[in-house]
Amino acid sequence: MPTFETTRRVAFTPQQMYALVADVDSYPQFLPLCEALSVRSRSMDANGLPVIVATMDVGYKAIRERFTTKVELTPEAPAVRVTYLDGPFHHLENRWRFVPVNGGQSCDIVFWLDYEFKSPFLGLLMGAMFDRAFRKFSEAFETRARTIYGSPAHAPAPSLVSREEFISG
Repeated sequence: MPTFETTRRVAFTPQQMYALVADVDSYPQFLPLCEALSVRSRSMDANGLPVIVATMDVGYKAIRERFTTKVELTPEAPAVRVTYLDGPFHHLENRWRFVPVNGGQSCDIVFWLDYEFKSPFLGLLMGAMFDRAFRKFSEAFETRARTIYGSPAHAPAPSLVSREEFISG
């Protein structure tokens, strides 16, 4: 199974970067390969942490696929864990951690991914393209941070969403 891990230092706070990754509704606006995303449900787990089930449509040239994942959000950490539910993969899991540096004024984004396609043919066909795209994910989020927050020195802290706002979407 292909596994990939990268750490990228960015000049934004862990909370700012976590807020961007947790905002799955916005992925089609900036994430490589993501053509559409629909949130199927928002709920809280047994520990009161937010959980999102979402279906993402990805595409590259003539190839189109759709897969559904469960996104578990841990705001206090901050961290995000994504696990596979349905689609062309045999297995897919990725994790995001946001480690404070420089007194919390910036952070290291630690992105880990483990995946395997169900079809060996699809794995051969899309594997190299997926690998390149996943390598660009943390870069895409840093670019998104500059778009949303402006220059790091002037970036406002993200607002936290209440439990009721989260569930109602």
